[in-house]
Formats: sequence, C-alpha cells, structure tokens
Amino acid sequence: MQPLPDLRIEVSVARQSLRLYQQEQLLREYPVSTSRHGIGYEEGSFKTPLGAFQVAEKIGHAAPWGTVFKSRQPVGVWLPDGHGHEDGGRGNHQGDLVLTRILWLDGLDPDNGSTLARYIYIHGTNHEDSIGVPASMGCVRMRNDDVIELFDMVPEGTPVTIVDPG
Repeated sequence: MQPLPDLRIEVSVARQSLRLYQQEQLLREYPVSTSRHGIGYEEGSFKTPLGAFQVAEKIGHAAPWGTVFKSRQPVGVWLPDGHGHEDGGRGNHQGDLVLTRILWLDGLDPDNGSTLARYIYIHGTNHEDSIGVPASMGCVRMRNDDVIELFDMVPEGTPVTIVDPG
C-alpha cells in the first residue's frame, strides 16, 4: 500500500486513542496506551511527551507480525502463546517489548525536542491487554494489527500531535 497524502496523527492521552486524519477527515481511530508515569519531557522519566512531532523514521517494513526490536534491530519473533524466541531462544514473555513496527517520533517544540534521543515511538506491544489504559514506559503502544495498518498508511514526515485535553 502506498502512503496517503495530507495525513496527520493525533494522540489523545485523556482518551487513550490515536486518530488518523486526511486533511480534516477522520480515517481511523485506534485505542492506544501511553505512559503509566504520566506526561513529561525529562530524560529518563518514562513519561509521554506532549506537543508537535513528526514521524522521523519508520522501522520494520515487511517484518513478520510480532517481530521483537531491540535498539531498532529485529532480534526474534514474539508469539502470544509465549513460545516465541528472542536473542537465541531466551524467554521473552516478560517485559515491555517493542514489537512489529516502529514509528520513531521527533519532537518539534522546545519542550519535546529531546523526543528522538529519548526513543519515543509508536509501536506494537506484547501487552495488548493493557491497550486503552496508561501502561507504557513513555511510548505510544498499539495493538500489533493496528500498528501494521497505520505504518502502511503513513509516510515518514507525517505530523503527529500528542495532546492531553483532560
């Protein structure tokens, strides 16, 4: 699928949702999970930053569903039944895994300018049961099927806004 033109993403921390717009038309809405530590900008805070961003890089083109990424490199595949493999077969059912696709965000505001260096992503997760409530370590988690769909629709450079209208 070719990315669509004139797209923008809006993430609502209060609603725990991600909306994809083409100009002013809502194309998709997905449930997400933002940080369980709240909102913020500090390095090491594990908080989700607010403001204006862009998709700086897309990682995981054509990777299998459940691909585990460490430092943005594929290291194995996670399966929901816990029988996946990672790093030569060590158990991977624990932890906060970055799965399937990565949309790496770059902050465009003075407050969120460290976002790229903080490795804040929109990505798939092994904790799909927590989607809809704040549970991440700062990133925007999505269901794996949803992040594949979004990834295929948006190009690098897509504007992203993270808001907390609560």
